[in-house]
Amino acid sequence: MYQLDVSNAFLHGDLDADIYMKQPPGFVNSATSNLVCKLRKSLYGLKQALRQWFNKLTGFLQSQGFGFIIGNNDSAIQSLLRQLQSHFDLKQLGQISLFLGIQVTQSNSGYFLSQHHYASKLLRDAGYADCKSAPTPAVPNRKNITSSSQPFADPTLYRKLAGSLQYLSITRPDIAFATNQVCQHMQNPSDLDFKALKRILRYIKGTIDHGLPITKGPLELLTYTDADWAADTSDRKSISGYCTFLGWTLLTWTVKKHVTVAKSSTEAEYRSLSAATSEVIWLRRLAEELGIPQPSPTTIYCDNTSAIAIAKNPVFHNRTKHIEIDYHFIRQHINTKAIQLQHIASKDQLADILTKAFTVSRFTELHSKLTIRSAND
Repeated sequence: MYQLDVSNAFLHGDLDADIYMKQPPGFVNSATSNLVCKLRKSLYGLKQALRQWFNKLTGFLQSQGFGFIIGNNDSAIQSLLRQLQSHFDLKQLGQISLFLGIQVTQSNSGYFLSQHHYASKLLRDAGYADCKSAPTPAVPNRKNITSSSQPFADPTLYRKLAGSLQYLSITRPDIAFATNQVCQHMQNPSDLDFKALKRILRYIKGTIDHGLPITKGPLELLTYTDADWAADTSDRKSISGYCTFLGWTLLTWTVKKHVTVAKSSTEAEYRSLSAATSEVIWLRRLAEELGIPQPSPTTIYCDNTSAIAIAKNPVFHNRTKHIEIDYHFIRQHINTKAIQLQHIASKDQLADILTKAFTVSRFTELHSKLTIRSAND
C-alpha cells in the first residue's frame, strides 16, 4: 500500500465558473484599487477548491481506466504513479506508515491500525497523561440526570475533547458508544457529563496501544445488529448499533440515537435492522466493484425474534404499520437474496457493545470478539 502526497493539491483544480476576489493586502494597485481580481485557477480557501481538485484527479484516473486506485498488478500501479508524477507535483512516500494520525503497521498476517500517537497527545492536552486507568469506557446503568447537575465550567474544553474522542473512535470501536453518549451533551455539558468523558480518557490510558487488525481470511460479509429500547431516560429514544465483518476483519460499525421514540422494543430492533440492511447493500455493491462479489446472501444476526418474524411474515399487521417502509425495504432484500436474517443469542450479540455500557467481564468478552487488541498481541 503506497502513500502519496500532492504538493499544493487544491491549486490543480480548474474553475468552471467566474469567481472574483478583492486585491490581496500588499498587492493592491493604487491606480485601480476599486477593481477586483478574476481567478484563473483554484485557490486554497475557496469553497469550490476541494471539489475541483477531486474532479481533476478523478478525471485523470478515469482516463487511465481506473474506477478505484487499487489493483494487484504492481507494474501497472508503478506505471500509474509515473503518469501521476508527470501531471502533478507528486511525492512518493513509500509504504504507508502514518496517515492522518492513523498508524499503519504491516506484518506477514496483514496490517494493524492504531492511533497511539494521537491518543497520547489527547491525554497530554487534557492533562491526563499520568492518570489512573479505568477498565471500561463507561459506567454500567448510568442514569441520565444531567438536568440536576451543575453546568461544566469550560464548555469549550469539553467540546474539544469530545471531538477528539470522535476521531479516535476511527480505530477504537470499543469507545464508540461511550463517545456517542458524551457527544450528545456538547451544547450544554454538565459536571456529570465531564465525569463521563474523563472515564473514557482513563480507559484510553490503559489501552493506549490498542487498535484494529486487518487480516487475511474469508471474503464474506457478516453483520450484527442490536438496539437498546428507550435507552435515554431524558427522552426515551432508543440506541441502535451494528457492525459488519469482512471475514475476520471488522469493517464498519455505527452507534446512533434514534430520531423518534419507538413504541416497542421490536420497533427499535427493526429500525436498527433496517439501517444495518442499508449498510449491507452498500457494502455488497462496493465489494462487487472491488472484485469481491458476494454470491450468497449476507447474514445479518439479530437477537430479537419478533423483529425477525415481522421481516419474514408476508402478512402485514396493523400493529406494525408505523414501520411499514422499513418492513417493505427489508423484505425486498430478503426476497432478492441480498440478505438473510438469523437469530442469535443475546450473549453472542457483538453489536451489544455499541448500544450500552457493561460490567468489566462482559465488556472484555465483547471487546476481544470485535478483534480489538494491543499492537503487541
